[in-house]
Amino acid sequence: MFQAFLIKYGEIAIKGKNRYIFENALVRQIEFALERVEGEFHITKEQGRIYVHADSDYDYDEAVDALTKVFGIVGICPVVIKEDEGFDKLAEDVLTFVDEQYEDKNFTFKMMARRAKKTYPMDSMEVNAALGEKILDKFPETKVDVHNPEVKIFVEIREQINIYSEEIPGPGGMPTGTSGRAMLLLSGGIDSPVAGYMVAKRGVTIDAVYFHAPPYTSERAKQKVVDLAKKVAVYAGPIKLHVVNFTDIQLAIYENCPHEELTIIMRRYMMKIAEHFAKEDGCLGLITGESIGQVASQTMQSLQCTNEVCELPVFRPVIAFDKNDIIAISEKIDTYETSILPYEDCCTIFVAKHPVTKPNLKSIKKSEMKLEGKIEDLYKTAIETTEIIEVK
Repeated sequence: MFQAFLIKYGEIAIKGKNRYIFENALVRQIEFALERVEGEFHITKEQGRIYVHADSDYDYDEAVDALTKVFGIVGICPVVIKEDEGFDKLAEDVLTFVDEQYEDKNFTFKMMARRAKKTYPMDSMEVNAALGEKILDKFPETKVDVHNPEVKIFVEIREQINIYSEEIPGPGGMPTGTSGRAMLLLSGGIDSPVAGYMVAKRGVTIDAVYFHAPPYTSERAKQKVVDLAKKVAVYAGPIKLHVVNFTDIQLAIYENCPHEELTIIMRRYMMKIAEHFAKEDGCLGLITGESIGQVASQTMQSLQCTNEVCELPVFRPVIAFDKNDIIAISEKIDTYETSILPYEDCCTIFVAKHPVTKPNLKSIKKSEMKLEGKIEDLYKTAIETTEIIEVK
């Protein structure tokens, strides 16, 4: 019975004179999300509301699923839209709505009328009372409960009249593309896809970089990361994934630097390369999935050492999360099962038995001096041979 969805947003409403920019961005993201849904749709805006209209037969469940992936939406209401033809016709439409929507009429309800059209001859309270009475007369099994109703029946009186009783939660956040661009260091683990999702939820467009180490890491490990990028892209939109061949740089570090410092020095070179592509793509920051104390390279001292090589800010949205907190989000966004597939990434291949947990920056820089004259060409080659994959 639903040929339209009423889309509700949250933070966008407080953007003042710039609100239209965010509304337009949200409309673009809704259009993009609905491209993969069978059916024809068009979108309209009206008085702080966005409507998705179905112009043909469509798959309801697919449409709802697509809309629940659009950042900026806080509520999706399957809505019946009627012309204003007077109260008697409104009452008839509401009774039809209740009859078709609820086969079992044994429920408590509350009317939630809102008169946005001030020329309407009845105010909101009068509409509530009159419609409630009509429902009780037509369906005597129902009961009114204004404090804890099982069903809320919304009637919005505008130029047209909206009737709905369900609000499906959206993901919230801000529309993608309204907060600049950032580069995600994407591994095959649990944390980095969650970090990318969380920053994208704030309206940031995501690019990504993955460090591949053949033959020590397999093509399956690479495909795993591509699959994770696809799952993040469902929310964040298309992702430009840079696949960097990191093997020779890792071997040079392994052969020339103290083994307890391997992870930190490798991480510093990863950050340098990621920042190179970030600047090239117009990104305003880097994103990592680091969480304080989770592993040796994520202590406060280690993070200070890796930060030191970057000019761009580094965003770490899961920095204070427990592992269970991160897993819960990864399960919600459907990345967890892919993340735990047993294909190792380059961070797990060259791991010291006893990595330093409180590295000293001066010591790290001194160790890196042993790479002078040996790693510059490798660094340049890694950048020049990077593979670009457009993930949708």
